[in-house]
Amino acid sequence: MRHVHFPAQRVAAAAGDADGPLDAPARRIGDKARWYLPAAVAADFAGAAVPVGLVFDAAQQARPVYCALGAALAWTGVQALRRRYATRALGESRGVLPMVHDWLILIGVLAVARVVTGESTPRLAALGALLPALLVTVACRKLIYRHLFAARRAAQAVSRVLVAGEPAAADHVIAHLAARTDHPYVVVGVLPVGEGSLEGGVPVAGRLGARMPEVLAEDSAAVLGAVRSHHADLVLVVPGARIAGERLRRVAWALHDEGLEMAVFPGLVEVSVKRLETLSAGGLAVLRVAPPVRRGAQALLKSVLDRVAAAAGLLLLSPLFLGIVLAIRLGSRGPAFYSQRRIGRDGVPFVMWKFRTMVVDADRLKAELSGSNENDGLMFKMRRDPRVTRVGRLLRRTSLDELPQLFNVLTGSMSLVGPRPPLPEEVAEYGEVELRRLTVRPGMTGLWQISGRSDLSWDETIQLDLQYVDNWSFTSDVDVMGRTLRAVVDGRGAY
Repeated sequence: MRHVHFPAQRVAAAAGDADGPLDAPARRIGDKARWYLPAAVAADFAGAAVPVGLVFDAAQQARPVYCALGAALAWTGVQALRRRYATRALGESRGVLPMVHDWLILIGVLAVARVVTGESTPRLAALGALLPALLVTVACRKLIYRHLFAARRAAQAVSRVLVAGEPAAADHVIAHLAARTDHPYVVVGVLPVGEGSLEGGVPVAGRLGARMPEVLAEDSAAVLGAVRSHHADLVLVVPGARIAGERLRRVAWALHDEGLEMAVFPGLVEVSVKRLETLSAGGLAVLRVAPPVRRGAQALLKSVLDRVAAAAGLLLLSPLFLGIVLAIRLGSRGPAFYSQRRIGRDGVPFVMWKFRTMVVDADRLKAELSGSNENDGLMFKMRRDPRVTRVGRLLRRTSLDELPQLFNVLTGSMSLVGPRPPLPEEVAEYGEVELRRLTVRPGMTGLWQISGRSDLSWDETIQLDLQYVDNWSFTSDVDVMGRTLRAVVDGRGAY
């Protein structure tokens, strides 16, 4: 998700809630809207019951009402067992793949029930009757996600957090949380270790002593007092030389004895939870970080999907290609296709193909427009680039100019999903961090495509690409491709 700063009212509203008595609000600011759960259950129940009842009745099945009721109970049961109705889960993800997984489980459950009961509705009709259940569930969860996202920007449905740690480390965590809105945490106070100064602008809720072991007895009172005075839901500890081991355990004891939560920041950023595993070694809690996926079954599936989808796309879209070629040739002089040298995986250059959207001498004119660059990094972007033709603006707005890259995907120089393919002059300015983008094949679409495209800053683009490189999986590729369609229809950031 694109980085945006929290609105001031989010922090102010959360901080303001600390002024009231501990037992005043019946509904805490961290609570999600009460309608989430009944709406999710009702949507799941109706989305399965109504279509199944109608289809089975049309097929003259003997007991359509019972079948509809059974399908609805099975679907809500699968969702409940998979903990999709848990307060922590509702609204937290807009991913479709987990719901598809649940739907496949539903198909398996009902297939067994079909054999046991002897139900004889045609298989395709029965399967089609269950498809609306998935679609309605996806639509309902997206509605809840959007409502929750808006609520959190207004300081609702957030968890009030105290950050405890050495001043520099605490400032780093506070700044990172304050720069994003895709999480439920709002920092209402900080508990620095020692007397060092802080720069985050967050109220100091108390201070933890710097000397051990004398401070162990004082920590509990300081932490619990800060939690009560700031109505905190969670204490987020940033471990360091002066707050670790036995001291950290004592803080956890104090919080847990009062029924309060504690979380520990391990120092990792932008690492998918799929790559994390908790272990125990000699009484030590260890966090194992799996290496990024580079080979194996998932990489093979990605390669197969790329080639098959590219070949099918080129075949099916050939009439559209012909229409676009004619429109470009009639709209301005010059070839319909535009080729450009880009840098691919492991720094290997390749020729990338696009439909031409600019005048023929656009590359020569770029130097004259360098002072009008609207991007803050190495990329050149102008919202109203005078080199773009009339037909080109439509092609860019709809992303149709990217379709010839299917040839690149078919030949293996690009993938359907991956980082943006950079220009040689951009790569020449790369540092060690940016060069990591080149460890995978560039893609026609990616996290940058669904997160703002040209509206993203250079740092945001790099961060999204690195997030993809380190956390890639086959299922995440499928999810990105599904979300790309919405981004293309929306058209924001395409120019």
